[in-house]
Amino acid sequence: MAIDCKLLYKKALGGFIEPTHTYMNQFIGTKMVEAEPMTKGAAFDAGLLRIGQIAHTQREEPGYKVVYNNGYESWSPANVFEATYKAVDGMTFGCAIQALKAGHKVARKGWNGKGMFLWLKPAATVKAEWCKDPMLKGLAEANGGEIEALGTICMFTAQKQILSGWLASQTDMLAEDWIIVSE
Repeated sequence: MAIDCKLLYKKALGGFIEPTHTYMNQFIGTKMVEAEPMTKGAAFDAGLLRIGQIAHTQREEPGYKVVYNNGYESWSPANVFEATYKAVDGMTFGCAIQALKAGHKVARKGWNGKGMFLWLKPAATVKAEWCKDPMLKGLAEANGGEIEALGTICMFTAQKQILSGWLASQTDMLAEDWIIVSE
């Protein structure tokens, strides 16, 4: 929500005092990257830093080589990287939801069943002629031949069945053992 600085003016001695700084919108970013530890010196030698030279004392500064989804590579100081990114191994439920929205499959390490995972089935328009379910077909036909289906989280179960409309338990929501399932 944007803050209108004019509303923050304070009336003093018959006039208004403007604030000494402006308020900006806040943002939280989510992206998945690959990274490995790398010193600043090694990053310089690999051409990841766009500076003319670095002091000999800076060569051992800890950091990370970061590879983005589009293939772009950079180097980040360890303190900046560690404050920005959380390892995929052991995510919160909120991070797992963001991963689902980004098209990844997720699971909990704590689930007992083997091979279980979740994925996000996006919203779609369902046409009556596609429907094998008589109720869904009837609803689509009654709605002019198609109907909007909302997105849902689906689960592939340990019994190799698909559960549409998976609901998280409180234990799932509070867990920090969520992982991204690779293909």
